[in-house]
Amino acid sequence: MDKYLKPKYIFLAMERQYCGELNTKNAGQEVVLAGWVDTLRVSGKISFLLLRDRTGLVQVFINKDLTEKIKNLRRESVVKIKGLVNKRPENQVKKEMKTGDIEIEAKDVEIIAEADPLPIELDETTALDKRLDYRFLDLHKPKIQSIFKVQSTIMNGFREFMIKEHAIEAAFPAVISASSEGGTDIFKVKYFEKDAYLSQSCQLYKQMLACSMEKVFAVFTVWRAEKHNTLRHLNESRQMDFEMAFADDKEVMDLLAKCVQYIVKKVMTENAEDLERLNIKLKVPETKYLTFYEVAKIIKKEKVEMGEDDLSGEAERKLGELYPDTIVFVHDWPIIGKPFYIMPKGKDLSCGFDAIYKGMEISSGGQRIHIPELLIERLKAKGLNPEDFKSYIDSFRYGAPNHAGWGIGVERLTMLLLGLENIREAVLFPRDRDRLTP
Repeated sequence: MDKYLKPKYIFLAMERQYCGELNTKNAGQEVVLAGWVDTLRVSGKISFLLLRDRTGLVQVFINKDLTEKIKNLRRESVVKIKGLVNKRPENQVKKEMKTGDIEIEAKDVEIIAEADPLPIELDETTALDKRLDYRFLDLHKPKIQSIFKVQSTIMNGFREFMIKEHAIEAAFPAVISASSEGGTDIFKVKYFEKDAYLSQSCQLYKQMLACSMEKVFAVFTVWRAEKHNTLRHLNESRQMDFEMAFADDKEVMDLLAKCVQYIVKKVMTENAEDLERLNIKLKVPETKYLTFYEVAKIIKKEKVEMGEDDLSGEAERKLGELYPDTIVFVHDWPIIGKPFYIMPKGKDLSCGFDAIYKGMEISSGGQRIHIPELLIERLKAKGLNPEDFKSYIDSFRYGAPNHAGWGIGVERLTMLLLGLENIREAVLFPRDRDRLTP
């Protein structure tokens, strides 16, 4: 082990392998640690400081000479400490504080940055809107950091799964010339002398790529100009997208289930400490397949209202209650309730589906139309002008196979796995109808 450890007091197993763990085996060793002042307690001429970084806390004993230097430091000030590792007396070990059985005896303290008085309390009493106003400070809290450590694992798990499936990661345009999904809920921007739009989806581009490279995926930012203020919607969000050639809706539903199961297993393994901190117990989900009309009968029996071509939020919640820890695939969706690019199935149905998990939609997908004439017909049926989609339609005129795919909302999956009440908790810096800063 190096004489100077990286600035970590480690609780996470994977990071123990990375830079070593401070423990009683290090007694007498000189170390250099850096982090934030979590608590400073001055007792006469000596002081005790709890130093915090993203992996936890360690107690630092500071003698009378150095106490004078740091006694007025506020919480969240940043310091670097050189000191010796000492084993704490048994009667001083406070396991409930997770500060372990060692203590650092400071030999030198360098003040890197003094914090101003905090504008918010770093606890559960501060309202979410106020916390989001000072999100950069809110992110100092270990519990909030745990949310985004889990989210990082979710995205890494998605990538790992897709690479194992021999899919190609792609980067798609975010500025487009026409709506990617129809409708008017899009942000218009000025693009030199032309009007352009922020993309609602990478849907059209991933289809074009799948028709040449067969399996593609992306983590893509999407924008929707919907004027809502709900607990589960955002105007800017991230989506994990997948598209596969020579596939139908059933094949990609199966892959979606395996992907989510892979992600959940990875979170359970790599974020055990974070899940414990957030008081969350996860199970690897099972799967259930129901047609839209089978769901309609179930929901009607439960005396819950739902639309003729869509599931209400209440219907989704009821499915979550009836099938806990299960991904419910609602397939054979009415064609009227799906976008123009979804392949019809007979006169009234489609090869589209939604995936409901923990009482909320996490994904929408299906088999796509790869026949230009049928695509033009469906565009017109949706009141859209095929001329606005000419390059997209033309891409299927030169040897396009059947293909299918889906997208999973990153923030929504994070929200559901961690039992968060508001999706804004799962976004580093949320963008909604009222919030454009920080």
